Amino acid sequence: MGKQTKNIHILLAEDDANLGFVVQDNLKSNGYKVALCSDGEVALKTFANNNFDMCILDVMMPKKDGFAVAESIRSINTEVPIVFLTAKSMQVDKIKGLTLGADDYITKPFDFQEFILRIESILRRTKVLTADIDEKVENYKIGSYNFDVKNQQLTHAKKEQGLTKREAKILAYLCEHINDIAPREMILKNIWGNDDYFSGRSLDVFISKLRKYLAADSKISITNIHGVGFKLEVK
Repeated sequence: MGKQTKNIHILLAEDDANLGFVVQDNLKSNGYKVALCSDGEVALKTFANNNFDMCILDVMMPKKDGFAVAESIRSINTEVPIVFLTAKSMQVDKIKGLTLGADDYITKPFDFQEFILRIESILRRTKVLTADIDEKVENYKIGSYNFDVKNQQLTHAKKEQGLTKREAKILAYLCEHINDIAPREMILKNIWGNDDYFSGRSLDVFISKLRKYLAADSKISITNIHGVGFKLEVK
């Protein structure tokens, strides 16, 4: 059997009616139950009166913004995955959101196929959604490289580079967020299990190694977004 989404209930808070409807429609077509709320106050009341498996919150909303809603949700439920929808201009606010216990950020505008994959990845990571082995992404195309996740191999022009388990995990996480920001705190929590100083320094070393492994393609870059995270880009 494949992934079971029909009993997964998602709270979606988005004040842009058009975007809210399209996101809701895409989630529903993938089997999720969705409650769409047009402002933060309604979202919080809806959360308090129902059981949800995930919250997707637009940061900029009337009455209560996404951060305020997340803070209230976290006081009620410390486990439910929270994802923020944010504009590209709001990178600096990501630090604030992460301190509130966000599980990820999705930057608008976004591709809906990628959006669904990101949602599924978060739900699997937080054990809400179970998946068969064959549903997990086993290969990523990164510019002129091929990344075999399962076998921890990076191939370029027939030259193979073996990766350690941790290098492969970090690169897979960056690939999940390709051309978008992979939050630093999320990488640390998911791969190291904590975000202390020593883990952070270790992550920087691994990022430097990955840059060297990908150096043969000048179109690929891993940018450090100071205080927020890393962005794997293919131009």
